[in-house]
Order: sequence, then C-alpha cells, then structure tokens
Amino acid sequence: FGPSVLGTREHWDAAYERELQTFQDIGDAGEIWFGEESMVRIIRWLEKHKVPLDSSVLDIGTGNGVLLVELAKSGYTNLTGIDYSPSAIQLSEKVREKEGMSNIKLKVEDFLAPSAELSGFDICIDKGTFDAVSLNPVDAAGKRKLYVGSLGRVLKPEGFFLITSCNWTKEELLNEFREGFEILEELPTPKFCFGGRIGNSVTALVFQRK
Repeated sequence: FGPSVLGTREHWDAAYERELQTFQDIGDAGEIWFGEESMVRIIRWLEKHKVPLDSSVLDIGTGNGVLLVELAKSGYTNLTGIDYSPSAIQLSEKVREKEGMSNIKLKVEDFLAPSAELSGFDICIDKGTFDAVSLNPVDAAGKRKLYVGSLGRVLKPEGFFLITSCNWTKEELLNEFREGFEILEELPTPKFCFGGRIGNSVTALVFQRK
C-alpha cells in the first residue's frame, strides 16, 4: 500500500471536526473502527486472561473514545486515551461526559513523540493507529520505527499490546514488532473467501513486551 491522506494529521483533524459537529447536532459518536466486534474481541481477551480491573490501559489513537467507554462499562478503572487530533479528544470528552464516565483520562498526545508522563502502562491497545502511521506520505518506514520505540517506552516489561490492523498480515506485524516484543496469540477475526482462497480482512494480535 502506498502513501495516503489517511496517514496525515490534517485528514484526521478535519474528520473529527465533522464528527464533533455531528455529535453536537444529533448525539452520534461516529464510526467505530473495525466495528463493535473488535471491541468485544479485546474485552473478551482481557476477561479470559483475568487481567485485573485496575490495570493501567492506554488506548493509542482513541478517536471518539468509545472503546474506553466500553472498557469502563466492563469494570476497568484505570483508562487513558490519547490522540494527536485535538478534535478527536474534544469528541471523546463529550462522549465520556454523555456516558457519565468521568474517570477516563484523555490527552492530546502524538504517540510518535510521547511526553515523559506517558509511561508504565500494563496494557496498550491499537485499533487502526499503526495502520494510519503506515500510510503517512512522509517517511512512513521511519515513523513505524518511532512507533515501535514509543511502545517500548510506554508499556511496562511483560505488559500486553493488543493490535487490530486491516493493512498488515500476521507475518508482517511479527516482523514490524520483532524488536522487544513477542507474539502471544492471534485473535479470531472474520474470514472471507476469494478465488477459492480464504483470508482475513482484519488481523488482531496480542504481543507481550520482553
């Protein structure tokens, strides 16, 4: 895949400004990336592995913050969402307010250059943010390296990283995160069949920081 406007901050600022306006007009929080089943998949994994409810969770590229709201509804209490788009954080604050989830922390942060206070997380979750980074028209390969470096800094040793991607296969993600991370599990995602071959439109993996 080549560079795309989907990899630019300008695109996401404009997109979330529109979604913010829509939310103010009709109360619609906007698109859930990869659909509701992607959130259910993440929460099921956390519950299956008995991840403590007070574990610190970072949602990288939180967008409208709906995943954090669902995590809070499932009992998780130490939740932080970051996004480099101020409009996304404004939208997620309004969604948080509407849902009465005042304990969710939200910050404008560029994950490729995280602030020092962004550290020590037990769990990091990414639904589509690494995909967007990979589409940046300017030095996407360098930005992917920055992402992996940032992840190593903010996630505790032995912490879990759950990534959902529609651009990368399992093998490609294993290669991208080979330094400092090991694969724990591939999560089941919807399959499709084309020309007699079966594939996945979405890849969902769980890594553990070494």
